[in-house]
Amino acid sequence: MEPGLAARHGQTTAGSKAGRDRPQPVGYPPLTKILASFFGKFLGQVIDPLKNVLVTVGAYGALFTAFQALVDVGDEVIIIEPFFDCYEPMTLMAGGRPVFVSLKPCPTQDGELDSSSNWQLDPTELASKFTSRTKALILNTPNNPLGKVFSRAELELVASLCQQHDVVCITDEVYQWLVYDGYQHISIASLPGMWERTLTVGSAGKTFSVTGWKVGWVLGPDSLLKHLRTVHQNSVYHCPTQGQAAVAQCFEQEQMLFGQPSSYFAQLPQAIQHNRDHMIRSLQSVGLRPVIPQGSYFLITDISDFKSKMPDLPGAADEPYDRRFVKWMIKNKGLVAIPVSVFYSVPHRKLFDHYIRFCFMKDESTLQAMDQKLQMWKDELRP
Repeated sequence: MEPGLAARHGQTTAGSKAGRDRPQPVGYPPLTKILASFFGKFLGQVIDPLKNVLVTVGAYGALFTAFQALVDVGDEVIIIEPFFDCYEPMTLMAGGRPVFVSLKPCPTQDGELDSSSNWQLDPTELASKFTSRTKALILNTPNNPLGKVFSRAELELVASLCQQHDVVCITDEVYQWLVYDGYQHISIASLPGMWERTLTVGSAGKTFSVTGWKVGWVLGPDSLLKHLRTVHQNSVYHCPTQGQAAVAQCFEQEQMLFGQPSSYFAQLPQAIQHNRDHMIRSLQSVGLRPVIPQGSYFLITDISDFKSKMPDLPGAADEPYDRRFVKWMIKNKGLVAIPVSVFYSVPHRKLFDHYIRFCFMKDESTLQAMDQKLQMWKDELRP
């Protein structure tokens, strides 16, 4: 697990500024301390705020810093599809080569809605992606756009391969508090032998629904994080203090309330699951087939039935069907979604161009407006 080229030009001097609560390159001290204390319990580690925590400009900043620090020209990075769309360009910008492996849906019973838990990795196919050039695997759980929460067995498979091939796992866990239906989020860094080779990325924007604040963090062993600190200190140096201070207060309150019904982390998924169930029922009413997500605030829905009913949508013949469908839906139905093919590598887009992604992290008035538009659509579909 050698550092990437960008991390070989110096060592960080985190903590060089005097003053107990002055900003430091690794982060505002009250925030790094509470992150270390809070997440140490979940990961089963004694986390050092100066060596095992780095506060970044959002989770995007954490991911970009990780790729720049650890990936060299020609290194391979395994990316699980569907994937959040920054992973591929960040790999390329670091000089790496993306290697893709797809989650594939298992068959369902007639009339039964699909679930993100049915989308599985083929263990043999995944193992075949590891080579002597593999530097990292990026894991996103809960997954955007699918909403899949990886099970312990799935994480153990990934962990065993990463250990066998001496590969770093970069795990994007920004939706870890948005998990539904009794499913449990498990951090792969908590599995035996994985703390030493895992970078765990989090986001205040997703955790506390304040995406504009752009406060993120990455947790991991000093052997890896020291290279990220070098990149971070020689680019943004440190992040604005005010947002970090506010996030620190949020975590301090949640640490006192954690496990109680009044905890924000208990109340948030209950409220958002209500939105999810609302949207699922509404989309079904017009013949769309949602894939029930276990986590995140997105769901994808199968538009295969419309593919046969509406084969001649406007757009270029080589353009994925989901993109043409979304453009048509925005213009004619006033509903916005994202084509799922954009979350796949180019060779695989045509295989998954019968899905579109909706976001159910909306207020009640927006969901009701969606209901009205879908009801009008439903009326038009009646024979």
